[in-house]
Amino acid sequence: MTMQKIWDLIREMTLEEKIGMIHGQGIFHTKGVERLGIPPLWMSDGPMGVRKELQDDNWAPKGTTDDYVSYLPSNTAIACTWNRERAADMGCVLGQEARGRGKDVILAPGINLIRSPLCGRNFEYMSEDPHLISEMAVPLIRGIEEQDTAACVKHFALNNQETRRLDVDAAVDERALRELYLPGFEAAVKEGKTKTLMGAYNRFRGEHCCHNHYLLEDILRGEWGFDGVVISDWGGVHDTMQAAENGLDIEMSVTSDFDQYCMADPLAEKVRSGEVSEALLDEKVKNILVLMDRLHMLDGVRKSGSYNTKGHQEAILKCAEEAVVLLKNEGGILPLKPVKRLAVIGENAGKMHSSGGGSAAIKALYELTPLMGLKMELGGTVSVEYAPGYQSDGEKSAEQENWQAESLEERAYKASYKGDGSDGAEERRRELIREASALAESCESVVLFCGLNHEFDLEGCDRPDMKLPYGQEELISAVLDANENTVIVVIAGSPVDMEVFADRAKAIVYSSYNGMEGGLAVAKVLLGRVNPSGRLPFTIPKRLEDCPAHSIGEFPGDDTVTYRESIYVGYRYYETEQKAVRYCFGHGLSYTEFSYGDLKLERREDGIYGTVTVKNCGSSSGAEVVEIYVGAAGKNVKRPVRELKGFVKVFLHPGEERAVDFRLPWKAFSYYNEEKRAFEVPEDEYSVCVGRSVGDVRLVQTVDIKENE
Repeated sequence: MTMQKIWDLIREMTLEEKIGMIHGQGIFHTKGVERLGIPPLWMSDGPMGVRKELQDDNWAPKGTTDDYVSYLPSNTAIACTWNRERAADMGCVLGQEARGRGKDVILAPGINLIRSPLCGRNFEYMSEDPHLISEMAVPLIRGIEEQDTAACVKHFALNNQETRRLDVDAAVDERALRELYLPGFEAAVKEGKTKTLMGAYNRFRGEHCCHNHYLLEDILRGEWGFDGVVISDWGGVHDTMQAAENGLDIEMSVTSDFDQYCMADPLAEKVRSGEVSEALLDEKVKNILVLMDRLHMLDGVRKSGSYNTKGHQEAILKCAEEAVVLLKNEGGILPLKPVKRLAVIGENAGKMHSSGGGSAAIKALYELTPLMGLKMELGGTVSVEYAPGYQSDGEKSAEQENWQAESLEERAYKASYKGDGSDGAEERRRELIREASALAESCESVVLFCGLNHEFDLEGCDRPDMKLPYGQEELISAVLDANENTVIVVIAGSPVDMEVFADRAKAIVYSSYNGMEGGLAVAKVLLGRVNPSGRLPFTIPKRLEDCPAHSIGEFPGDDTVTYRESIYVGYRYYETEQKAVRYCFGHGLSYTEFSYGDLKLERREDGIYGTVTVKNCGSSSGAEVVEIYVGAAGKNVKRPVRELKGFVKVFLHPGEERAVDFRLPWKAFSYYNEEKRAFEVPEDEYSVCVGRSVGDVRLVQTVDIKENE
C-alpha cells in the first residue's frame, strides 16, 4: 500500500476511530475500523513462547485446549549458545508460532543489560555485554519478522531492576548510556529492522520511558530513524500530553477501563479542545497502518503460521544442546561413565519451569525435565534413582492466575527461603538431606540439580541476594561429603553464589531455563552424546559485594538509582580492577581441546581484518567459540582493559584445523565522547585479544591508531 493510500484512509476516519486504534480495547489488542477494512492489532507475550489465551477484559485464562505451544529456551539460554544461527532459529520458531496462534505482534525479545545478578527478569534478557546482546538480538528479530509477525523489542530503556520498576529514576551518565545500555536497541532498529518497540516502566532523567522525549523522539526516531510503532509497557503511561507529544503510538495497560486510558477519551477531549493537534494523532495512526501493511494485514497475502510442529521441537533441542555450559570438569569426570545405578538428586531435576516467571510464563505442550531426559537417554539399562533433597514453597506468586491485574502495585523483595519455621518443617528438611546423602553414598555416580526457579527468577521483584534458596547449600555440602564425585548442575536464569561447592565439586554444569527439550539436552551433555559448547553471557562473581552495581553504584536505590559504576559493568569492571571472580564472562569448557595460532591482522580503510587458526587437538568433535576482545592502553581516555568486539563459533572434527576470519570496524575501537556527543577513536595503542573467554586470552597483537586515522 502506498503512503498516499494510507493517508487517504486516515482522512476517512473519524476522531473516535483514530483514538480506538492507539490504545488497548482488550487486554492484548487495539480496535480496528471495520468499515474501512482495518483489523485490530493483536499482541501476545512473550519471549519463551506464545502466551495462553486470556479473557478479553481480564487476566483470567480462557481455559481452552488449543493454546498449548512450544516452550522456547529463555533469552539467557539463547545467549549461552553464542551462535547467531541458533538465535535466528528461535526467532523463526517464535514468529511462526505467534502467527499460528493468530497474533500480529510478539512481545519479544527482551534485551536490557544484565547490570546486577539480582534483577528478577535477567532470565528474559541476554547478557552483561552490549556486543553479545546486539549480535544475538538481530538474527532473533529477523527470524521473527520473516514470518509476517512483528517483533517488539523491550524494554526501552534502562529497565535493569524490578524493585520500584514503575517509578524509579535511572540516573546514568551519557557515556554509559551510549556505550552499554543503548547499543542493543540501536542494532535492533538499524540492523534487525524491528517493526515495533516497547517502552520501559521506569523513569529516565525525570520522565517515564514510555513517553520520554529524549529516548523516543531525539534518539529513537531522530538519530536512529525508527519509523515503526512504539508500544507502551502495560500500565507504563502516566500523562496524556506527554504520551501525545513524545513519540508513543499505542498505549496498553493491565486494567479493563479501556476508554479511560491516557490515550483514549482523555486524549480525544484534548484534541477536540484544540489543546492537542489532531496531526499528532494522525502520525500515530499512520505508523500503525504502515506496520499493518508491512505485516500484510491489509492486502490479504499474509503468511500462515504453525505451532507445535516437529521441526520446532527439533530446532529447540538443537538450541538447548548448545546452551548448556560446562563450567568445571576436574579429572574428566564428565561425561558420566557407564554404571548400574545413577543417583539423581535435587528438586530441579524433576521440576517444570514453563508455567512461571510472570509474563514469560506459557502453557507448554510438554516440558522434558532433566530426570526424564536421563531416563529417556539411558533407556532402562541403568537404574536411575531419585531423591528431591530439598523442597520449594510452591511458586505461589507464579501460580496466581490473575497476578497481572495487580502488577502495577509494588511487590516486596522475596525473602530467602527459611521454611515455615515449625519443628515439623525443619525435621522434614533434614530428612530430605539425609535421604539424599544416603542415596549418594550408595551410588557410584551422582548428579545433583540445584539452582533457582520462578519464585526467584520472576517479573515484578528482585532477588534479595545471590544465595541458593531452600537450604540447598547444606544439601550440596552433605551430598559432596557422601560422594566426592557428585556432579553439580545449576539451573537458573541469573548468576548464583557457588562458593560453597565451586572448589569442592569436580564437575559443574550451568543451564538457564532451556525450553521444552532442556532436560533432554542436559542429559545428552552429561552422558557425552553432545559435546558442550555453551559460554557464559555474564560473569559469576564470588560475592554479590564484588558486583560493581552494588560496590560502586546503587541497587536498587530509592526514588532514584544511581549508576555510579558508569561503563564498568560486569567483566569491564572485574578485568580492569583485577577482581577475582568465580567464572568469567565467556567461560565454557568442552570435552575436547582446542589450540590457537597464527593470528594475523590487516589494516584496511574500514577497520582491522583478522585471521586466526583454530585446531581441535582432542579426540572428539566439538564447537569452539573464538572470542575477540579489544583493549585500549588508555593513554588519553580511561577505558576498560578489555571489551568484546567479535566472536565466531566454529565446529571442528578431531585433528581438524580452520582459519577463522573476523572484522573489527573502526567503531570497535571507539568510545563515546560526552563533550562532542559522538563516538570517536582516540589516538592510542590497542590490543586485539583472541581466546576462549575474557579470562583465557590465547593470542594478542597490538595496533597503533593515530589521530584522525
